[in-house]
Amino acid sequence: MSVSLYHSASRAMPLTDAETAAVGRIAAAHRSSFPYQDEESLCLYDHDDSRPDLIVAGSTKMPFDPGHLLPVLDHVLGSVTELRRALPGAEWHVHMDDLDVPWDETEGYAFPGMRDADLAAELDSL
Repeated sequence: MSVSLYHSASRAMPLTDAETAAVGRIAAAHRSSFPYQDEESLCLYDHDDSRPDLIVAGSTKMPFDPGHLLPVLDHVLGSVTELRRALPGAEWHVHMDDLDVPWDETEGYAFPGMRDADLAAELDSL
């Protein structure tokens, strides 16, 4: 069974040209710096014309390798944080299956303790 991280943003106003370019830059930067060739990266869905209020959405399947989980999660959530900051006025929903990912104005999206170096080292040793 796999676990995925999902994200979506909606608002009445569609993306501007500048925002569309920003989304493209963020996605390209994410892909070029993604740490693992063999894991799923940030995936953005094509625009759904039946949902004009949905301005960005996507998902990422989380790795089975415990040593890759936190780096992938941190990288993807960092990119989603950048997306949120680039798209003002949107209503965001970010969740891992049925667990919402908390938002913090300073830290962005993160689960408590996920950036703990000791935890990452323990998972990497599994």
